[in-house]
Amino acid sequence: MSIRYYLYISDAKVDMLLSQIDPSFAGRRTTEAGMSLKLFSFKRSVEASAPDRVARLERVLAYLREHEQTGSVDDPGPYFRGTLPMQWGPLRGEGGGSTVYFGGRTARTIVGLGGAGSHVFGGSAPQDPVFAASSMPSLLAGLAAAFAADGVEMPTDPSALAWVHSAGRLLRGPAQSVEFVARRLLEGASPYPELDPRPDMRVLLGSPLYVAMAD
Repeated sequence: MSIRYYLYISDAKVDMLLSQIDPSFAGRRTTEAGMSLKLFSFKRSVEASAPDRVARLERVLAYLREHEQTGSVDDPGPYFRGTLPMQWGPLRGEGGGSTVYFGGRTARTIVGLGGAGSHVFGGSAPQDPVFAASSMPSLLAGLAAAFAADGVEMPTDPSALAWVHSAGRLLRGPAQSVEFVARRLLEGASPYPELDPRPDMRVLLGSPLYVAMAD
């Protein structure tokens, strides 16, 4: 396992997947301790510490590799991995900071990654307990709110691909080289080929399992 400096780990997605692929690893062990007192007996359950979050993530990533579930940004499978310069930060607007968004591109694909801001290391943004920030409807709603808050012209094309294509205009600051593995949510031909460097560009939206700094 290579050493990574993590920016984001989605514990919610990792735990959901781990409970399906390796219940014994995901399970928590409990031990019982009894103590007799003069007038009554006291019994309590002590929950052993759960496996470290990085070890849980690595177990999921190993499963995805072993079962060939992970493609590339330009040729995604159900999951995809990549190393790219990306701009990132919280989406402004209603629920400010509850969604974090990473945006970048390869020579062939415009890619966006979105998830709960609370999964950013050091982050404390609240999550909606009912509607996950990493679901596609919630991500698109977050983009719409961010366009409105930023005063940026919103895409005229009503398709979800148009929102992802235009989302890079919302991000500030320099690009940072990052590596990631993400769940594919949406993928298709660019709705604005006339604006792209090549006519066959694709647009890809995903929800990351992790994002880390890349060398």
